[in-house]
Amino acid sequence: MSAALRPGLVVGSHGRHLVVRTPDGARIRCHVRGKRNDAVVGDDVRWAAAGDEGVIERVEPRRNLLYRQDEWRSKSFAANLDAVLVLVAVEPVFSERLLARALVAAAHAGIPAWVALNKVDLPGAAAARERLAAYAAMGTELVELALKADPATAMARLAPRLHGRTTLVLGPSGSGKSTLINRMVPGAGAQVGEISRALSGGRHTTTTTTWYALGETPEAGALIDSPGFQQFGLAQVEPRQLAALMPDLAAHLGGCRFQDCTHRHEPGCTLRAAVERGQIDAARWRVYGELHDELSAPPRY
Repeated sequence: MSAALRPGLVVGSHGRHLVVRTPDGARIRCHVRGKRNDAVVGDDVRWAAAGDEGVIERVEPRRNLLYRQDEWRSKSFAANLDAVLVLVAVEPVFSERLLARALVAAAHAGIPAWVALNKVDLPGAAAARERLAAYAAMGTELVELALKADPATAMARLAPRLHGRTTLVLGPSGSGKSTLINRMVPGAGAQVGEISRALSGGRHTTTTTTWYALGETPEAGALIDSPGFQQFGLAQVEPRQLAALMPDLAAHLGGCRFQDCTHRHEPGCTLRAAVERGQIDAARWRVYGELHDELSAPPRY
């Protein structure tokens, strides 16, 4: 490694501008060399000073990488994760399709994922539990929380699962994600302020993705927050891989008449037979069909 290159961790991003945290805790505004932005939050990088800013010269090898998707393209946004926490709530009602996308993306990247149901103190808790029953049955870890009504119990359930890990926290608006982060991360607002100042040179900037330290040492772990409930990019998933990434469907693989069965229309399909017997949840099967059609469609760009 060149003596001019320094180690750092990407802790914030906004467009092509990134914030790199140095080993001594300083935050440096950086950009990548060239037009393409290859560095994302969670990346270990090597950078060189350029005046008051820095230039990222190299991204170290990643353990994993996740993508988000808009109408036109997929874009990487978080790397080197130990876990994905999907936070949903009794109110507002969550989207099972987005939940499924998050779990499929995590499974494809080899990242353990779990689900927390917040606001279980509200009257609709039983209905929310019923909607998550299929996920519990297929082995997804589920944790119930009441972040505002019973914060002590919520923190006791969250802390051991988050300690020592870098966890991406996802959740739709109103799920309680900001409440969770503010309770788990002392000084979260200060961390955001430091990153925003580094990104904007004093002007207010809302970062796209932010890395929060859970303590003073790396061993304490970290949370990564990306606003909204990401429409996960699944372009990296081949249609034939999809069923194996959904544990409740994967349990019935291996007996189809045709080796290249898509499980959509072929005779002798063990998955469709399992649906007819009620062994695969109808809502989950509908999501499989929607995702398979999406992944099989010609690219739009």
